[in-house]
Amino acid sequence: MNQENNKIILMLMAGIAAMLMLFISLLLIFIFMQRKKIQYGLNLQALQNDQKNKLIEAAVRSEEIERHRIAEELHDEVGAILGSSSLHFYGININDCDDISKEMYHKGKSLLDEGIHKIRSISHNLHSSILQELGLKEAISHFCGNISHNNIIKIDLNLTDKYSTKASHKNISIYRIIQELVHNIIKHARAKHIHIQSYHIGNNLVFHISHNGDGLTHQQYQGLRFIKNGLGLKNIQNRIILLKAELQFSHHLDDYLIEIKIPVDQIDQP
Repeated sequence: MNQENNKIILMLMAGIAAMLMLFISLLLIFIFMQRKKIQYGLNLQALQNDQKNKLIEAAVRSEEIERHRIAEELHDEVGAILGSSSLHFYGININDCDDISKEMYHKGKSLLDEGIHKIRSISHNLHSSILQELGLKEAISHFCGNISHNNIIKIDLNLTDKYSTKASHKNISIYRIIQELVHNIIKHARAKHIHIQSYHIGNNLVFHISHNGDGLTHQQYQGLRFIKNGLGLKNIQNRIILLKAELQFSHHLDDYLIEIKIPVDQIDQP
């Protein structure tokens, strides 16, 4: 009787052990399949992100090529025509003209000179050659100086010069982001004053853009950045993605603040 009980106990123990082994095997297979599924999802996500970045990069590159083409046409074609017109204006003798004609002449010449200046300014803003010649800090200073000079808005700058990179496309993207944000502030925020500051934290270049107009909250930016009519914000977002940067909108007291944090290749130490 004891032998039979022992056999039953052994059989039960063997059965339990077999079930445990089966359960553990199934659990390991399940964990393996889940990990494989997660890894597949991560690989697929990485591939999709890579393809998305390539599409964005191609779009940004095409936009930059088109900017250069328009800038050259403005400078070489329209600028040349306006320049020739200006020479003809200066060749006119108005000594024998009446006061009304003289006033019309001076008004026309003034408008023509203003048009030449505008074309030159637009051409420079569209073209990125100033970045290669002067660097990021001076290019931003030149752009903001032209806006302040035209009394559109007051812009104060406090920019670091302890930044360098061999990747010129990064400088172009940073410059275009600053351009687009300033244009948006002028066009939509109705601000009277903008302050742009840059500094470095570790290997990050940080820009603070504050203004006293009607700005965006970060929630509003999230909602507007991909809409069809928000082309400027979409362009900014595309460049932010390419730079692997962070963009944050906030409101502090009477000012709106935009913060851009950009990982860069090199920070020149003092």
